[in-house]
Amino acid sequence: MKADDVKQIAVVGAGLMGHGIAQELALAGYAVHMHARTEASLGTARAHIERNLDYLVDLGRLSRAQADAAPSRLHATTRFEEAVENADVVIESVFEDLDLKRRIFQQLDEVCPRHTLLASNTSGLMPSSFASATRRPDKVLVAHYANPPHLIPLVEVVPSPETSQESLSTLCGVLEMAGKRPIVVRREVPGFVLNRLQCSLLREALWLVENGVASPRDVDYALSNSIGRRWAVAGIFEIFELPGWDLVKAVAENVFPDLTTSADVSPVLTDKVESGDLGVRTGKGFYEWTPESADALRQRIAHALVEIERWTDERP
Repeated sequence: MKADDVKQIAVVGAGLMGHGIAQELALAGYAVHMHARTEASLGTARAHIERNLDYLVDLGRLSRAQADAAPSRLHATTRFEEAVENADVVIESVFEDLDLKRRIFQQLDEVCPRHTLLASNTSGLMPSSFASATRRPDKVLVAHYANPPHLIPLVEVVPSPETSQESLSTLCGVLEMAGKRPIVVRREVPGFVLNRLQCSLLREALWLVENGVASPRDVDYALSNSIGRRWAVAGIFEIFELPGWDLVKAVAENVFPDLTTSADVSPVLTDKVESGDLGVRTGKGFYEWTPESADALRQRIAHALVEIERWTDERP
């Protein structure tokens, strides 16, 4: 099966990531079937999609006609078989639990046509773990979207050792047709590319807070007002090409030996979780949150991501 042959896509899971993935694919013209266990979850997903589409229209990223057409291509259902039985591609996006995902892949293998590609939106679990639950390991792989999926263009595509080149090419082609920018992670590693980089930075940021070097707010301020701005338009290898690798090496020789290499989760993070200070969801983490301040943060991030995409559109 080639990318041009894909007409219907199923998204299993309508939560934080699933509804955004379904929205993107419907906007791209695919017939999308979105599955959730309850009508309440589907109702919430529909409301989020409607809000997202209105916001993109307000920002000039979509026409009103495009936004109005997308929901007509999206069929939401609580019936698992109805969602997946005619799909050419399925993207699973449920809670990050290996046993749960393996059960879903086993069900998908039993219900879906033999040509159907089965992809997981896992943020770090190995595709071979899902492939072994099916009789089609050559058609199983990972499509890891970043949050928010309807605003961040990158998708990590991770094959298992048994994934065929045709399956890999087909999924990448579908993502490109949907306006995404896939990268291929060449071999299975925990966390893939994005979360390995993100967790490395988080580990050092937690060390700085734990050891009294800087406050959480000042760490955030340092990132958002310096290297974070550069990373919005250029990658780390591009950026370090500018000063030259001899200078980078000199800095690294001084700093690398002092960076934290602990394999244990930071006590600062553990204490937050044990005390129930989980962030926006509980109203307190390293910051205090109200519904209004949380929404303001989401809007600030969304607006910046749209503006960054405009810069990309305007590049020669």
